[in-house]
Amino acid sequence: MQLQPLADRVIVQPLKEEEKTPGGIYLPDTAKEKPQQGKVVAVGPGRLDDKGQRIEMAVKTGDRVVYSKYAGTEVEIGGEEYLILSESDILAIVQE
Repeated sequence: MQLQPLADRVIVQPLKEEEKTPGGIYLPDTAKEKPQQGKVVAVGPGRLDDKGQRIEMAVKTGDRVVYSKYAGTEVEIGGEEYLILSESDILAIVQE
């Protein structure tokens, strides 16, 4: 990874959405939902509180997370798409 997020930012690689429905119908790109789950590939050091103390991040590299639908900034690096999110845009960690 060539990006290192700052403060409470997290870099997430969105999971690929299904190309067909459970009934076997293939979906065109225009009909697909925006993904809301992804894998954390990099985590910033955490934000600073009012006293200058670093607040530890709740997520770590490798976590599978659910994030807000329209959150973050999309970037493309090496042909792969990533999202740069604030930690507050992450709604949950998926336990497998």
